[in-house]
Amino acid sequence: MTSHGGGRLDVLVAGAGPTGLTLALSAHDHGARVRIVDRRPDECRHSRAFLVQPRTLEVLRPYGLAEDLVVHAAPARVHLHLHGRCLPVDAGRLRLPGTAFPRFLLVRQGEVELFLRRALRARGVEVEWGTNLHSIRTGDDGVVGVGTRDGCPTRIGSRFLAGCDGTASTVRRAAGISWNGAAYPQKILLADIELDGDLHPGVAHIAIHRRGVLFLLPLGDVARWRVVTAQQPNRSPASGERRFVQQLLDEAQLPADVTEVAWSEWVQIEHRLASRYQSGPIFLAGDAAHTCSPAGGQGMNTGIQDAANLGWKLAYSAAGRTQDVSALLRSYEQERRPVGRHVVSLSDALFRAEAGPDPVCSLVRHAFSRAGAPLVPPLLRAPLLSAPALRVLAQFDRRYRHSPLSIGTAGTGRTMDHWIVTRPAAPGTRIPDDEVTVDGAPRRLQELTATPAVHVLLHRDTRWQAPGRAGHRLRIHRIGSWPGTGIAIVRPDGYVGFRSTTGTAGAVEWLEMIGALPG
Repeated sequence: MTSHGGGRLDVLVAGAGPTGLTLALSAHDHGARVRIVDRRPDECRHSRAFLVQPRTLEVLRPYGLAEDLVVHAAPARVHLHLHGRCLPVDAGRLRLPGTAFPRFLLVRQGEVELFLRRALRARGVEVEWGTNLHSIRTGDDGVVGVGTRDGCPTRIGSRFLAGCDGTASTVRRAAGISWNGAAYPQKILLADIELDGDLHPGVAHIAIHRRGVLFLLPLGDVARWRVVTAQQPNRSPASGERRFVQQLLDEAQLPADVTEVAWSEWVQIEHRLASRYQSGPIFLAGDAAHTCSPAGGQGMNTGIQDAANLGWKLAYSAAGRTQDVSALLRSYEQERRPVGRHVVSLSDALFRAEAGPDPVCSLVRHAFSRAGAPLVPPLLRAPLLSAPALRVLAQFDRRYRHSPLSIGTAGTGRTMDHWIVTRPAAPGTRIPDDEVTVDGAPRRLQELTATPAVHVLLHRDTRWQAPGRAGHRLRIHRIGSWPGTGIAIVRPDGYVGFRSTTGTAGAVEWLEMIGALPG
């Protein structure tokens, strides 16, 4: 069980999509020896996801990726088309408080993967393309993946195996984990097209009509525009691909003529959840663990957040300093599977509203398309009305309060931007982007904790001596603007793990439990 450098391999990642790349990056930056393989011959494929959530940017920030994605995002301009009426929407006004990244971003999945691959390459980790694992053997010291690389037999041994290999996951099947759910009768049409007409360029167009919702995004891989829409099983492009796409635009009353269909694909979508996320040294993340409709843009983001949760736990467990390795590893499924279940349910509800063929859904869409235009501007001008929905879509409310890693008491409540938050936060909740004082200077909490490490936040008057010396795995900060003798410990994925408002009793034990103390 060796890495390319000759040392013992800690984490083998199967699948080089956004989830697998993030997992490899997270595990590496927390000290693990990592290899990542993919059955595809190379990196070329068309993007299927386009929305990057604020919470995803938060978990990618410690690895130096969030700012690049913000810079390369498409402009936040949207035109909503309702029964032939075009309503410009300033998506930049849809801002979430309590985060360094208050906006949702339009970014191609391919660009997300490109930035992740570049980050791994800078760390000496390359994706091993053309490597197909077809069987897995587990033992007392880890797992061995047996397969082929460029047609030649290969065996790769590792302490842990992370299956990030999509809905048809070989890892999940080899581990004997059931895949519960069903396929939708509808399919998603993806098409890169060129247009001639009166549509504003560089703008995301969303058309709502009786049959469903059509997205026309300025984010095509091989043409200027990308069409995304759900279609019923009895609809097919029998009259030709270009004429069929033109028919879809005409039904949505979009004033444009299709001049070319450069590429198209029909995608079968499902709503499924793995019965388990772990089987011994084998773990599932991303689409291998859960798959949902594209409604709400949850799939890629949930996978990346799975990886941010799992990567540091595998690295810390492989280092052998944890008090209870099995408890730390079990916490991944305990924390993330409920999130997966919620995301699948949420996406299912949104998809039925967006594309459900039943008369009620069709009637509601038709009514909104004809009479909903006056409702949109007031919603955008009233954050109290839009913010709750945005927080759900951004997964800001995902909490791990019942996790074995969430220990202690909540902070003192206060009001910030109309939201009740805690200072710093309750165990099992994400750290907000509060302004604090450190060494007499103002800092933002999310900036302070944006390095791959466990961060100990001491109140102004707290007396605490960490055993050993702080290092790359453990960072200690004294927050001068927090009075009292409390302590908060922030996990590498940005969640509060330990919290005490009076004293530090139990803090060292918590650090020992997860293996964060220097060796």
